[in-house]
Amino acid sequence: MQIVSTPNAPKAIGPYSQAIAVDGWLYTSGQIPLSAAGEKREGDISAQTEQVFDNLEAILLSCDCSLARVVKVTVFMTDLGEFAAMNAVFARRFGEHRPARSTVQVSALPTGAGVEIEAVVRLERQ
Repeated sequence: MQIVSTPNAPKAIGPYSQAIAVDGWLYTSGQIPLSAAGEKREGDISAQTEQVFDNLEAILLSCDCSLARVVKVTVFMTDLGEFAAMNAVFARRFGEHRPARSTVQVSALPTGAGVEIEAVVRLERQ
C-alpha cells in the first residue's frame, strides 16, 4: 500500500490521504473545488466541477495515470437540480471514456462545496 500525495492538488483537510495505491488500483479521496493552495473555487457548479477534475487529474498524473484509466466514479452533489451542468463538464473531461458512475444528493459538503467526486482507477494493465 502506498500513500499518494501531490502538491498539485489540495492537501487533505482531515485525517486522510489524497489517494491510496494498492495492488494495481488507486482509490482517490473525494475531491472538492479547492485549488492546490487550498483556496475555495467560487462560481457555479460547472466551475466547481472543473476544479474537482483538475484536482483528480493532478492526483492521477502523480501516479503516471489519466482519466482514461478510471473505472468507477462517485459524484456527491448538494443539488441534483444542477446535475445537467455537472454532467456536461463530466462528459467533456472524460471524452469518449465512460466509467461506471453513481451520483447522489447529500445535504452538505465540506467548505460549502456543491460537488465532490471520488474515483477508483486501474493503474496496471491486466
